[in-house]
Amino acid sequence: MFPKVTPLVKNILIINVLMFLATMVIAPWWKDQMAGFFILSKQFGPWQPVSSMFMHGGFNHILFNMFGVFIFGSNLERVWGAKRFLIFYMFTGLGAFALHYAVVYLQMTQVQDLLTDAQMQEVFENGYAILQKNQNYSQYEMAQYNRLLNVPVVGASGALFGLLFAFGYLFPNTNLYLMFFPFPIKAKYFVIGYGLIELYMAFDTSSGDNVAHFAHLGGMLFGFILLKKWQRDQENFY
Repeated sequence: MFPKVTPLVKNILIINVLMFLATMVIAPWWKDQMAGFFILSKQFGPWQPVSSMFMHGGFNHILFNMFGVFIFGSNLERVWGAKRFLIFYMFTGLGAFALHYAVVYLQMTQVQDLLTDAQMQEVFENGYAILQKNQNYSQYEMAQYNRLLNVPVVGASGALFGLLFAFGYLFPNTNLYLMFFPFPIKAKYFVIGYGLIELYMAFDTSSGDNVAHFAHLGGMLFGFILLKKWQRDQENFY
């Protein structure tokens, strides 16, 4: 399998695995530094929008993301070349981060109206330490505000969903053979279906699955924006 990996995708896989191993060895300090916190959190660092793209929350998380980057990324790098692929990967990953926290900001403004200044200051000063103990505030709005402010986002999922969208956009009629699914499905239908599922899950507040669905949608959205720009710049943009 690995001799078929394109050079940049191979390096991305290696970096992600090394970051994951570092998380296991020197966590929680490393995770505190490299995960992507909201800009108003005391834990936020200016490098985190990039570093969080190479962090993962568990083995299944990194396995799923890296398998997707390997499958879709390798095909796109062969078409685009390493430079354009890297631009697309980083742009969609950063776009996913931006959309996720734009939605978080809107949610926080709604919760803030229900809190006093003293309550918000308490969450700002001590909320993250409380979460580190697997606890949260008993007052519902303070607990919600704490989660929005101090629970970070990690993973390559935003960039992966950008790659997935690009693959469906460039190769819409390519048949994909999915595990546990008896029939092939065209890439364009797979992307549309996955996008609709993510849209539904993003607005389904009852799911509580702890997945940044708006980051996934952000990867697709910013992928679409960049593809349209490239398409406008030159007729044969790939």
